Amino acid sequence: MQKEKSCGAVIARQTPKGEEILLIRHENGGHWAFPKGHVEGNETETETAEREIREETGLAVLLDTGFRHTVTYSPKPGVMKDVIYFAAAPVGGELRRQEAEVTEMRWASPEEARAVVTYENDRGVLEAFLRYKAQS
Repeated sequence: MQKEKSCGAVIARQTPKGEEILLIRHENGGHWAFPKGHVEGNETETETAEREIREETGLAVLLDTGFRHTVTYSPKPGVMKDVIYFAAAPVGGELRRQEAEVTEMRWASPEEARAVVTYENDRGVLEAFLRYKAQS
């Protein structure tokens, strides 16, 4: 069994209207989820998450590693993939999509995000994130 690992984050910001979560529509499959990507070389999980977020969204973020949620699934026969998600807040950069991998991006309220996120695994990440934020 081949193992793969990706890292990313649920990125949230506070606005006068309340909390908003950044959702991206992935080129590969057209699904709505969160920024993430494969670990490269000897990167740590947090280094991978920060790099992938910067590449896919143009944003610099501050990761909150107090939230660490793992999703494990099989993307194809003979492969098991772990995706590690952290919580994050934007701290710089300019929102711009990576055209090769991201077709759309949008900020959404938690209610909108629940309706837009495509896969059940990713909805589970969102719900875990919202529970974590409610306790913080």
